[in-house]
Amino acid sequence: QVQLVESGGGLVQAGGSLRLSCAASKSIFSINHMGWYRQAPGKERELVAIITSAGSTSYAESAKGRFTISRDNAKNRDNAKNTVYLQMNSLKPEDTGVYYCNANWPTLDLWGQGTQVTVSS
Repeated sequence: QVQLVESGGGLVQAGGSLRLSCAASKSIFSINHMGWYRQAPGKERELVAIITSAGSTSYAESAKGRFTISRDNAKNRDNAKNTVYLQMNSLKPEDTGVYYCNANWPTLDLWGQGTQVTVSS
C-alpha cells in the first residue's frame, strides 16, 4: 500500500523555522505534482506550496518569501529518497495548523496523515 509519511512539525516561537518532510513509499519521479496544504482550526484546508514534475513551484501569498518547497527524487531510483520538503522560515502565529502532504501521480492521488505546526507569539 502506497503511503505518505509527514514529519518535522512541532512547536516553535514566532520568527523561528521548521522543515517538514513528506516521504513517499512509491517513486515520485513520475508525479504530476506534490504539495503542502494547511488546515487551521475552524478553517478550510488551503494550499501552501506546490511543486510540479518539471520542478516548477507555486506558493500561497502568505508563504511567498518565507517558505520553500523542494524535492529529492534522483533519477537513480535505487537511491531516490522520494521525499518532498517544506522549509518554513520567519514563522508567524497565523502559520499554525495541521500541514498535510499531497502527491498526485497519473493514476493515484494520496494524502498524508498530517503534522501539527504550532507557532507561539
